[in-house]
Amino acid sequence: MHQVAIIGAGELGGLLAHVLARRNVVSDVVLIDDNGRAAQGKALDIAQAAPVEGFATRLSGTADMALAAAATIAVIADPFGAPTLGGEPGSMLLKRLHDFASRALIICADASHRELIERGVRELHLARARLIGSAPEALVSGVRALVGVETGYAARDIAVTAIGVPPKHIVVPWEDATIGGFALSRLLTENDRRRIDRRLPALWPPGPYALAAAAAKTIDVVLNRPERLVTCFVAPDDSAGARMRTAALPVRLGHGAMIEVVLPEMSGRERVQLDNAVFL
Repeated sequence: MHQVAIIGAGELGGLLAHVLARRNVVSDVVLIDDNGRAAQGKALDIAQAAPVEGFATRLSGTADMALAAAATIAVIADPFGAPTLGGEPGSMLLKRLHDFASRALIICADASHRELIERGVRELHLARARLIGSAPEALVSGVRALVGVETGYAARDIAVTAIGVPPKHIVVPWEDATIGGFALSRLLTENDRRRIDRRLPALWPPGPYALAAAAAKTIDVVLNRPERLVTCFVAPDDSAGARMRTAALPVRLGHGAMIEVVLPEMSGRERVQLDNAVFL
């Protein structure tokens, strides 16, 4: 089995550790925070729920970043008792983490981490395939819920994604969306779809529970379900010559890295919206 290191024992970090433990996705979860006592306390609280919730995942807490070296996946969450990291402090943490866990896939779990991913690839020269953000998958869950309300179908029967740069530039590729295997356009009119589009910015940022579930799903796909697509923040590929922003895109994951970006079918209008969102 695999080990996941969660950097930050704040609300998001603690929730993610608990979700991973309940799902028995990995064998070991280590919470790492400058406040080592808080990390140890949260790990102990979660571990004490094992007999009731029936999971076998081992949990530990520490202030020692070196313990991330054995991790298959390292997740940047939120520091205990402090706002989420960004800017120069975030870049310094990312560099430090990469120095200790150079072979790990790094997942940035917070909704504010889009720019951190971009800085990690452009300024720190981290491999684009090994640095992604899981928050857009929480946005996708919100879109499914909205479509479910409009159509009366259960969210689990709805296949839809949301791409672009939230909150102002969210693009739903309606041409590719289905409900129970049938084209969603058979159930939603153009006016219905436009009405949902107008409500999308209110879904961002997702709350900590949704973000933790999105990060846990991404980790599960990386380790156990490589046939599934997940919508993640992906840094731009500057080798193409065009300057672009980090954006939410559907990706195929596996073998501890991003394998490929898989763009959905889009109408001409949706493709223009995506281009306007990502090109600088």
